[in-house]
Amino acid sequence: MENSKDYLRSIENKSEWERGVLEKLAFASINEQKIARRWGIFFKLLTFAYLTVVLVIASFPQLMETIGSGIKQHVAIVDIHGVIAQGEGVSASTIMEGLQNAAKDSNTKAIILNINSPGGSPVQSAYIYDEIRRLKKLHPDMPIYAVVGDMCASGGYYVAAAADKIFVSPASVIGSIGVIMNGFGFTGTMEKAGIDRRLLTAGDHKALLDPFSPVKPQETAYMQTLLDQVHLQFINAVRAGRGDRLNEAGTPEIFSGLVWTGEQGVKIGLADGFGSVESVARDQLGTEETVNFTPQEHLIDRLAGKLGASFAHSLGSLSNGVAVR
Repeated sequence: MENSKDYLRSIENKSEWERGVLEKLAFASINEQKIARRWGIFFKLLTFAYLTVVLVIASFPQLMETIGSGIKQHVAIVDIHGVIAQGEGVSASTIMEGLQNAAKDSNTKAIILNINSPGGSPVQSAYIYDEIRRLKKLHPDMPIYAVVGDMCASGGYYVAAAADKIFVSPASVIGSIGVIMNGFGFTGTMEKAGIDRRLLTAGDHKALLDPFSPVKPQETAYMQTLLDQVHLQFINAVRAGRGDRLNEAGTPEIFSGLVWTGEQGVKIGLADGFGSVESVARDQLGTEETVNFTPQEHLIDRLAGKLGASFAHSLGSLSNGVAVR
């Protein structure tokens, strides 16, 4: 009988021990879930904070411009830095947006185009040129000046010619009023390598300037005519913008594609004087208050642009390009 009681007692003790172990395991599992949930919330909050910081950094320039532009009268700055081309940071749509926003601001007393560009697309340059001329008609009392940094050549000068005045540094490089189309020919290389070109087209000139085919004088003459037309458009735009300030008689090569120093440019009428953005705002426009209206590229757009550029580069292209240079 005593043995039976001991046996039952041992079973009860064992059950209590197992129950305790199960309870500990259950509590441990619950604690682990709580900890995991807390870490999950922590990482979500951390991610949210990171995205918020990125958004604030991306929006900070526009925010400061909006706040600053509402305080007092100022000179609006629009940067034109780099090659002027569609899809790039210096595209017609980007620069036109900055110009329009600056002109709409009731506290903008003048606009300065801060230019440092070697040129680029004649189409994009012409778009910006036309927009400047349009804004000048809409706001005749709002001066639009161009200030040149290191370079204002080709399409960059095309844009600057629309401004009321152009200011340079004596060492700036300006001009290059010309048009260029370049490419390569591989016919001799193919002959030496024993490569036979097989090309089928529908249309006599569909393979215009094909780099793997012999040059056709008729096609070369045709393309030269097109380049001359674009060049004449460039010349007419400069003449319309600069007027009698150009010393064409004393400088017959002014439209030849040559570049000039800023010092030479003032002498031959390509520029009006010397100055930086700060000195022009202070001495010519009477204020040291400036607000930059250059649209800032969003982070997502920048990443998309990089991906698109990489994809396009991977495909490659053998087509010839036209640039105002």
